[in-house]
Amino acid sequence: MKLKQAVTGIAALACMTTAAHAQSAGTFYVTTGWFHLAPQSSSEPLTITSLGGSPTHIVEANTGASLSSADTIGFTAGYFVTDHIATEFVIGVPPSFDLDGTGSLSQFGKVGQAKQWSPTLLFKYYFNAPTAAFRPYLGVGVSRIWFTDAKITNSGFQANVLHGPTSVDTDSSWEPVFNAGFTYAFDQHWFAGVSISYLPLSTTAKLTTAAATPVGTLTAQSQTKIKLNPIVSYVNIGYRF
Repeated sequence: MKLKQAVTGIAALACMTTAAHAQSAGTFYVTTGWFHLAPQSSSEPLTITSLGGSPTHIVEANTGASLSSADTIGFTAGYFVTDHIATEFVIGVPPSFDLDGTGSLSQFGKVGQAKQWSPTLLFKYYFNAPTAAFRPYLGVGVSRIWFTDAKITNSGFQANVLHGPTSVDTDSSWEPVFNAGFTYAFDQHWFAGVSISYLPLSTTAKLTTAAATPVGTLTAQSQTKIKLNPIVSYVNIGYRF
């Protein structure tokens, strides 16, 4: 009798342990945490494309720009379609990037800034059994990228290089996302996770300048293509329903 009770107790404990870490089909989850975005940036030279409405192609040699790293708060919501496949929506508070001059523009330091929006849809494949506490995964997805509040912030750069008040516009685009990470379950509901993502991302910054001349204001348009290619790390805490 005692042996039977012991076996029954062990079986019940095993079932409880299994349930505690279940990440199976039909499970919803949410996470929040810290995003660190580290651009692997470079740029083409600043090129004047129009003067007074007339097309030009004047390349400003030895000019360029790079982006600083940024940090922000992130949120995700996901659903396990099967025991191993999950789909996840990712969004963060838009981080603000500093744009620093390079080459001959490095003397100006920070020349501008912009906020990046990048809501992302991921598809993840989780390894190990759904009852495992530790589950690594690989993911792939797509992100919609656009920038807001883009502006020139350095008066010296604006006056001496652009020669007048300047507004900034940037491209928006769809970009692929490659993702890898793991989660560790503490109990039936709570877990923590770490992930790394890579986005092969570039954007064209278009500048419109109202340059003062002896005969009046001359509108000049210039642009530079900036490769960001950010590596994005995400450390988070999550809750399963």
